[in-house]
Amino acid sequence: MSEDEIARLIEPLIPGLRRYAYGLMRDNAAADDLVQDCLERAVGRWHLRRPDGNLRAWLYTILRNLHLSALRQGRRRGEHIGLDDMTETDGVDGGQLDKAGFRDVMNGIGALSDEHRTVLLLVGVEDLSYEETAKVMGLPIGTVMSRLSRARERLRTYLDHGVKPNLRRVK
Repeated sequence: MSEDEIARLIEPLIPGLRRYAYGLMRDNAAADDLVQDCLERAVGRWHLRRPDGNLRAWLYTILRNLHLSALRQGRRRGEHIGLDDMTETDGVDGGQLDKAGFRDVMNGIGALSDEHRTVLLLVGVEDLSYEETAKVMGLPIGTVMSRLSRARERLRTYLDHGVKPNLRRVK
């Protein structure tokens, strides 16, 4: 398959990848870098992709894995990626209440654990099915459904009461 054909298949998925990356990174430049790394890896390893597989799920899996690798690297190096450095996207108009509401939602999503934030962004923002999300995250579909339910509940609690979600990681 030529690079032009690959580009035609991937190009319509880039806006969704950018939204998801921004949801993970909370920084436009870092999100763009993550998407670029994802696309480079996808094109470079196109021959490893299953032809009958779901391209969208494959790309989201690559993006998520790159994000997790970067987080692990940052922890080893002592670097901290702050979720509080959230800014509204360029060109968003609205009154102070709209911006405050946006900020509250973003802070609430940022307060969730990585696992809960990821499933909420994939299903709620990127409109992936439970099955696609399960493939991206490498989890059973029931786990995706329960994490999504808990994430929505914690986000609702945060928005209603301003209380940081009390989620712990179970191993």
